[in-house]
Amino acid sequence: MFPLQRGRRLRVNESIRSLVRETSLSPADFMFPMFIMEGENTKVEIPSMPGIYRRTLDLTVEEVKELFTLGIRAVNIYVKVNDNLKDNTGKEAWNSDGLMQNAIRAIKKACPEMIVMPDVALDPYSIYGHDGIIEKGDIANDKTNDALVKMAVSHAEAGADFVAPSDMMDGRVLRLRQGLDAAGFQNVGIMSYSAKYASAFYGPFRDALDSAPKEADVVAPKDKKTYQMDYSNRIEAVKEALWDVEEGADMVMVKPGIAYLDIVREVKNAVNVPVTVFHVSGEYAMVKAAAERGWLDHDKIMMEQLMCIKRAGASLISTYFAKEAAILLNKQ
Repeated sequence: MFPLQRGRRLRVNESIRSLVRETSLSPADFMFPMFIMEGENTKVEIPSMPGIYRRTLDLTVEEVKELFTLGIRAVNIYVKVNDNLKDNTGKEAWNSDGLMQNAIRAIKKACPEMIVMPDVALDPYSIYGHDGIIEKGDIANDKTNDALVKMAVSHAEAGADFVAPSDMMDGRVLRLRQGLDAAGFQNVGIMSYSAKYASAFYGPFRDALDSAPKEADVVAPKDKKTYQMDYSNRIEAVKEALWDVEEGADMVMVKPGIAYLDIVREVKNAVNVPVTVFHVSGEYAMVKAAAERGWLDHDKIMMEQLMCIKRAGASLISTYFAKEAAILLNKQ
């Protein structure tokens, strides 16, 4: 008698649903992005990202320890650089006694098993807020790559497990791999932001680091569209990811997350390395704002979005929800 197949038989109750569930989440699926600033015993909430803070190094270390006890095994770290240290060369980025380098050392000393992936890009160090060096009204791709190599090697010397180039310069993964190997860091990995789109979802992040493009006293691009990807494109993302794998990337990233799940699946199908997805600041802020107004259930939407990212093909999710989600998962 029709129908012989009834999908509802596998949905009768939670026990059955759990038996046949195709995708699962654990705290080890998450990486927590962290913002670090100078000073002591201070944290400042980012207004556009409720619950997310810039922390001084001492408080960052304490937070990392707590994250590890929750089962989170990776942090992606960014630094808020004082304006007097910014210029057009980014030279503070490879200062061996810089905030980023000191942060890597402190985290690895306090929690050696936490995987530390520092951001590699010049925008926090640039007076113009761009990811590279400005020359003749544009980003000098190859000169920027030279600077990124020095930055990445300094991170490796401080103890980074992976470097995470988010700059989107052409050829930078190859240059980083060559530079790290030449300096004796063959085991330091590269998690490349391969398909990073020029997205409006990054606004709160740029508030956190004061890294939005600024009006310049020289001719400079008004935005990052000359190096970040056009959000109209899909095939280009696969091409960029494949290039990065060929150049030595150990992981590739798609950014943003929820709005780009088609790209996540395309990249997952094309590469033979783990795919990381960045569930970005704007996506986080939208959920927080709607929940504050009572328009949706915060925890249900949070977990649904994270599950959808994992289902699309993510091996690792960089998300500002990491701590909250880990706490919920540990209660189950």
